[in-house]
Amino acid sequence: MNKMIVSNLVHRPLRSAISIIAIAIEVTLILLIVGLSIGILENSADRQKGVGADIMVTPPGASFITGISGSPAPIKIADLLRKVPHVSAVAPVAMQINTQGNVEIIDGIDLNPKSPNDFNKMGAPFQYLAGGPFEGPDDMLVDDIFASQKNIHIGETQELLNHKFRVCGIVLHGKGARKYLPLATLQDLTGSTGKVSIFYVKVDESKNIDGVAKAIQAIPGMDNYGVRTLAEYMSMMTAQNLPGFSKFIDVVIGISVIIGFIVIFQSMYTAVMERTREIGILKSLGGSKFYIVNVILRETIALAVCGVVVGIIVSMLARMAIRHMFPLLTIMMSPEWVLRAAIIAIVGAILGALYPAFKAAQKDPIDALAYE
Repeated sequence: MNKMIVSNLVHRPLRSAISIIAIAIEVTLILLIVGLSIGILENSADRQKGVGADIMVTPPGASFITGISGSPAPIKIADLLRKVPHVSAVAPVAMQINTQGNVEIIDGIDLNPKSPNDFNKMGAPFQYLAGGPFEGPDDMLVDDIFASQKNIHIGETQELLNHKFRVCGIVLHGKGARKYLPLATLQDLTGSTGKVSIFYVKVDESKNIDGVAKAIQAIPGMDNYGVRTLAEYMSMMTAQNLPGFSKFIDVVIGISVIIGFIVIFQSMYTAVMERTREIGILKSLGGSKFYIVNVILRETIALAVCGVVVGIIVSMLARMAIRHMFPLLTIMMSPEWVLRAAIIAIVGAILGALYPAFKAAQKDPIDALAYE
């Protein structure tokens, strides 16, 4: 049977190639789109973790996704948070979404070592690969990945929020945003003077983190604020918690399955019609309905497996190309999703072949033998 299946597929190379390519596209769509979506999500979570804070305090009603709520919280709240026992540092940060060119979050931070709001007090200070900290209100910092992709050097002018800034420093990536402005400058540009988006809180010892979080919520007027430990925040940054993310993934998978289903259905249905006489010969030699169905389905599975392998290879090559051309984009290709994509493609192909297979099994051997 295996020799017959291989011979049937090789005998119609174009049709087999089209089926394999369709399934490969199905797998590639799933792996790249889902991988890109999850990669952006996890990259954002990792960069928030890189800030070094133990607790994140956000204004009432603000989304747990940082940067999309503007700057509605009075910066004076930072003084209240510093009075909580075991709090070693508080860094208020203003965040603004920028849609000029790419959709990105800009952080407004204080880098004055003498200021109680110094952002560097959260963890390891910025590691400067070139240049240094802000020297004036029109300075900006960028991380090394952004600088590499855009070929940015120290002293160059960049337009941001309809304002021109001088790049004063390039820092190692992984500490919040990819672009940083002086806190006061971003507040002025966004009309939120004296307001911030989030308060990063550093605790003296890890054992006191939960106690500090409860103490912050107990402060009069702070009961409506979002108080999350870093561990809580990281657990929330998943596909299940992101609004609409799971539905988006389902739509991508659904479209991919439809592509594979239609192509396999058309391919196998046409093959059955062309092989009517062959099916009649098999049945006249004693081939049962199950045998005929088995032949069709095994051909389908062979096509699906080849398509899955090609799809995985194409996805990996595309991932490497995307990372080379667009370093800011992260595509996560986990073994779990590779397995899911393979199963989805194979199951979709089998479903597409079921009707042609059963139609072949129902053919009358006498009519099939007489078919021209």
